[in-house]
Amino acid sequence: MSQKATLQYSGKSYEMPIVEGSYGEQAFDIRSLRKDTGLITLDSGYMNTGATKSEITFINGEEGILLYRGYPIEQLAEESTFVETSYLLIYGELPTPTQLEEFSDLLTHHSMLHEDMRHFFDGFPSHAHPMAILSSMASALSAYYPDSLAPDTHDEHHIARVLSKIRTIAAFSYQKQQGRPVAYPRNELKYCANLLHMMFSHKADRGYEPDPVLVKALNVLLILHADHEQNCSTSTVRLVGSSRANLYAAISAGISALWGPLHGGANQAVIEMLQEIRAEGGDTTAFMRQVKNRERRLMGFGHRVYKNFDPRATILKTYADRLLSHLELEDELFDIARRLEEVALSDEFFIERQLYPNVDFYSGIIYRAMGIPTEMFTVMFAIGRIPGWIAHWKEMMEDPELRIGRPRQIYMGAKSRDYLLLNAR
Repeated sequence: MSQKATLQYSGKSYEMPIVEGSYGEQAFDIRSLRKDTGLITLDSGYMNTGATKSEITFINGEEGILLYRGYPIEQLAEESTFVETSYLLIYGELPTPTQLEEFSDLLTHHSMLHEDMRHFFDGFPSHAHPMAILSSMASALSAYYPDSLAPDTHDEHHIARVLSKIRTIAAFSYQKQQGRPVAYPRNELKYCANLLHMMFSHKADRGYEPDPVLVKALNVLLILHADHEQNCSTSTVRLVGSSRANLYAAISAGISALWGPLHGGANQAVIEMLQEIRAEGGDTTAFMRQVKNRERRLMGFGHRVYKNFDPRATILKTYADRLLSHLELEDELFDIARRLEEVALSDEFFIERQLYPNVDFYSGIIYRAMGIPTEMFTVMFAIGRIPGWIAHWKEMMEDPELRIGRPRQIYMGAKSRDYLLLNAR
């Protein structure tokens, strides 16, 4: 017999069915609440509201568990590639060797931008933020591929097109910001190696060959960012897509949501914090004292979901140390970051408040070590998150219970006024 929750209100009892997830997480279904009782729920930030049932990603914040389609993030980061993980998220299963080859070929086929579209970059000012360019160009894709205006989750070209072209758009926006001509993709390079080529081939006098250590680090970064359940940007993609908007419009909206410093822009805020500390003499002890006194904000520590540790940060710490050693980099910002980390992991003040380094803390350090400028950090995050957005858009579109998103509110404004009476005065 299924469990039910009982609501007592105004002398009446109302029963709501309990929905149980794969790992025993539970929710009571309130879809008939307003019809039955006249009540709605008020949940600012949707902290306790489940907007959907999903088979894509599972998070246990208390135990630091993150699974993509049932696979532990630790295994995927070490053994998989970003393209293989993207296939897993979008289609629900790991690809066979043949399926992976066909999917990779499809991404290669769609890596180029329409030449008319390339000229759009000339219309942006040189100081334009690359996220503004990325969001605009993602939306513009629907103009060049009008067949996408009727959402079709079974059209592999729609899916491969956005996943591949976003990478090219990102690289072109970087070159635009730097005032350099664009570098076109090379068909023989795999996804992450091709992205590094389009961004950094100008630094090579002869042919550019991406460093395998950097390619692996980039694969890991993108895998760790590929999906994270119903976060702000993913919820935005779902909300926009619920109107049956095309995939490119939904992705563009997700990019805009990701841009905020409380979401995808957090790793940029980490580097800016480290730069502030360096400008003030590099005194991390004084900075952490100010944090304790609530005079400064500590960026890149703690997480809204994870309560003990962020499993993605544990992985990235290893790759940050490995990459810095491989590149033999000496950077004062890295030293400052390490000292902050040591304090946060040993001081009871930060331990009690669960302020441990999160994925944003280490990802910013790795991107900086790779030579990626701060303004591009959120763009890199967006590239990684594309397969998750596609997977959620696809899952939602195929849901027979799909309804357009329409949250309610509690109105707190002025009561009824008489305009004619006011006008007569």
